Amino acid sequence: MKNFERYKRQYFNPPVNEYKWVKKEYIDKAPTWCSVDLRDGNQSLIIPMSIEEKLTFFDLLVKIGFKEIEVGFPAASETEYNFLRRLIEENRIPDDVTVQVLTQAREHIILKTFEALKGCKNAIVHFYNSTSYAQREQVFKKSKEEIKEIAVNGAKLIKRLQEEQGTDFRVEYSPESFTGTEPEYALEVCNAVLDILQPTPDRKAIINLPVTVEHSLPHIYANQIEYMSDRLKYREAIEVSLHPHNDRGCGVADTELGLLAGADRVEGTLFGNGERTGNVDIITVAMNMFSQGVDPELDFSDIPSICELYESVTRMNVDERSPYSGALVFAAFSGSHQDAIAKGKKWHEERNLDTWTVPYLPIDPADVGREYETDVIRINSQSGKGGVGYLLESNYGFTLPKAFSEKVSYYIKNVSDVNHKEMLPNEVFDEFYKEFVNIKGPLTLKDIVFKKINNGERMHVTMVVGYYDEEKTIEAEGSGRLSAVSRALRHQLDIEICDLSYTEHALERGMDSKAVTYVSIADKNGNVEWGVGVNNDIIYSSVDALFSAINRRERSAIPIKNA
Repeated sequence: MKNFERYKRQYFNPPVNEYKWVKKEYIDKAPTWCSVDLRDGNQSLIIPMSIEEKLTFFDLLVKIGFKEIEVGFPAASETEYNFLRRLIEENRIPDDVTVQVLTQAREHIILKTFEALKGCKNAIVHFYNSTSYAQREQVFKKSKEEIKEIAVNGAKLIKRLQEEQGTDFRVEYSPESFTGTEPEYALEVCNAVLDILQPTPDRKAIINLPVTVEHSLPHIYANQIEYMSDRLKYREAIEVSLHPHNDRGCGVADTELGLLAGADRVEGTLFGNGERTGNVDIITVAMNMFSQGVDPELDFSDIPSICELYESVTRMNVDERSPYSGALVFAAFSGSHQDAIAKGKKWHEERNLDTWTVPYLPIDPADVGREYETDVIRINSQSGKGGVGYLLESNYGFTLPKAFSEKVSYYIKNVSDVNHKEMLPNEVFDEFYKEFVNIKGPLTLKDIVFKKINNGERMHVTMVVGYYDEEKTIEAEGSGRLSAVSRALRHQLDIEICDLSYTEHALERGMDSKAVTYVSIADKNGNVEWGVGVNNDIIYSSVDALFSAINRRERSAIPIKNA
């Protein structure tokens, strides 16, 4: 690829020889979560949310369990300002929820922000200025001291306004473009701000270290976070916060390694919406913890409804492969995957296991509101016998014999292939029923009477059947009902029936008080055909199954009469 020489590394790896975070194995507790959907996620929309849509989304975030929610940039527009005023004046903010507002470290913007916050009980004033080498050199054309002074003056103004207005809002500072800032300089600026704020353990300040643009592998960000976390002043009185973007597709990795490196807090959005490639996807980070047995302290037990509301108010779409959230993330089309999932699920159910280890499913889809029948086992031309059999059993109660399940699977896969479409569960059932169950013609049963003989040791049958254009009365005896019926058909109609076998069971769902029988027969060449009978009476379901097998064979190219 051309022009790769134009690019060079724009990040700064801290001057440390060894890091503690690399020895940690997993994240053992949830961070403080802050949703920035209503600000960062909103400003990136082609059509920003209306006030009513933002109110609806705010309620969703509260329901999920966010205790800190960034509601906007109130000095940026009237919509942002009026949204915050409605939240305050209509008393929509729960007492245990803190709203966060963003402001540049500029006097008139900070003043407008405090005006918008009047009457608010719990708030975080989040101010920022860019500190990166590139922005200092190219955009602001200012020295390090001049850039630091912007941050310090912003902190002084916020502290003065707090004292004048008698408010006790928490304060957050971000050295924007942190990942493009020399770590020593970022530390110097943040500590200068903290010296002004004078945070205490019972009223902590927040130092937010954003991945405004991803420049490096995730481990470099973790190095930067540990460097800052270990050297920031007032460490017991501050929260170190992460705000990763996703330019390199590493937002989740940046966040997870940043937490290992000492961060206490994460800012992100649902589904990763945000500027350019977006923010870190909080759902993915939280559910990754959940999948490792850690309570994320957010409720994503109904992902489908969250997706629906999100798509409605943002006019964005949740990608079908988005981790945990996408419509296809639990879907198995592969035959081997379907078979493993079906067997794994049955294994867990039979043993009533507490620990989830089903193959190919990192979590139980039911824990996020997904359904096995529609979200997990999906049927197309790539599917296997396990998937089709699972759907017929779990949805409709048909427990197909193994050999028959394979035959049905190939039939359904062929239908899918010919039509170039996925088969929904009801379509699988309809095709199965049409092709295999209670098949009529050319052999039809008009009447049947059974009679026990030889002191009940044998069974005699008399049947009136239609066979092609003729109606005949035939009879025979056998060791049981199906034996007698098959003997009558063989000896009096010359229908070839070899190696008859059958299984039967009651249908547990879908068809109350029905019985189902599966019958297989072979011809003299070993060609096997199957039929299914469904009837209120198990006796008649077996006859229906035998007739179905014969009729299916007759409809094929295989001769069914004896030579």
